[in-house]
Amino acid sequence: MTTIVTIKPMYLGREEAAKFLSISTTTLESLVAKGEAPKPRKVSPARVGWLVEELEAWGRARPHSDLLPAPDSGYGRAGKPAAPEAASASR
Repeated sequence: MTTIVTIKPMYLGREEAAKFLSISTTTLESLVAKGEAPKPRKVSPARVGWLVEELEAWGRARPHSDLLPAPDSGYGRAGKPAAPEAASASR
């Protein structure tokens, strides 16, 4: 029998943190600059990363919304990419 151990990362880089939050890296950087999202932590002298626990807590604390994504955003319900024919039909 093989045992598979999955270790949850402690820190995420910029791209991974943005993907984890389902936002773009530009949006992440903007939110951090405005003090609206967690700041990265210094992992080593030349590397920073976002603490996963802080990203999770921030995400859970976000307010609920009754709004759906804009029709031209390329995303359907629940952040799933729109079907190719739906995306091309909206252009």
